[in-house]
Amino acid sequence: MKPTAKQVAHAAGVSIAAVSRAFTPGAPIDPDKRRRILGIAEEIGYISPARRTAKVIAAGTVTLVAGDLLNPFYPTVLDALARNLQDGGRQLLVYALAAATNVDAATDQILAARPSAIIVTSANLTSKMAQACRQHQIKVVLLNRVQRDIRINAVACDNYQGGRDIGQLLLRRDRRKIGFLGGVANTSTHIERARGFREVLAEAGRSIHVQANGNFNYQSAYEAGLELLSSTEPPDAIFCCNDIMALAVVDAARERGIRIPDELAVVGFDDIPMASWNSYRLTTVRQPVEHMVREALRLIDDPDIKPSDDGITRLQAGQLVVRETA
Repeated sequence: MKPTAKQVAHAAGVSIAAVSRAFTPGAPIDPDKRRRILGIAEEIGYISPARRTAKVIAAGTVTLVAGDLLNPFYPTVLDALARNLQDGGRQLLVYALAAATNVDAATDQILAARPSAIIVTSANLTSKMAQACRQHQIKVVLLNRVQRDIRINAVACDNYQGGRDIGQLLLRRDRRKIGFLGGVANTSTHIERARGFREVLAEAGRSIHVQANGNFNYQSAYEAGLELLSSTEPPDAIFCCNDIMALAVVDAARERGIRIPDELAVVGFDDIPMASWNSYRLTTVRQPVEHMVREALRLIDDPDIKPSDDGITRLQAGQLVVRETA
């Protein structure tokens, strides 16, 4: 038998009406009494009728938490996720975090909707939010990033191997002064792509000729690209940690009259729609977005994987797409 309001009222020494007011936002009731009633209700597992209704509505809802929707890669992820959920008769709720906003600021709002699961992409998940999700028995999956310091499920492209593939390509193209334009230094995408790239160069007895950070956005990358290309010994190849930065470097090179790929090879990572446009024809690593999204949903739907588990990381192979910039 499910616990009833009458049982809560008896345990708390209050009336059934007081229990109802405790669960009604804005209803007149002493704050201490409300806390006592809610605490007892949680202890015995009572769920109010309104909460039960919300729970039924939220049962098919997956919440996506995203912090960089200006990057064209993430609307692609959003589209794939929405389509896959709709095909399964479920719905998607999106929380778009403002730039430089900590995910903790939205934790209460995110959890208040009681989603069946949460997918976090392009935003760092804090241990505080991870713990809150475990307490509420809500599954969380990181998509396109891995955080080793938090016990959480994650699905990502094999960024390390993608970095190696790009390094090998530029070495095969006999590039001598190979540069690197990184993103945000503490993200797994930057760390793993850079690690694979550096290791391949080191195995060939080479090192990165010049490097800078472009913060994964166009304007910063454009300015960094102009600076690298204006140095006394400019690079003859640049691996950019994502496509939007690679497009910025291509534009910077054109402004300086540098011929691509004759004088400068440029390689990105992601394969956003603009990468294949005729004005760029960017060489890049294609992330398997559809596979990544389906794998994230499989982790969510697997009944043997619990929110309290240590976390599973699943890597999906990317594909090197060679176009005209390299």
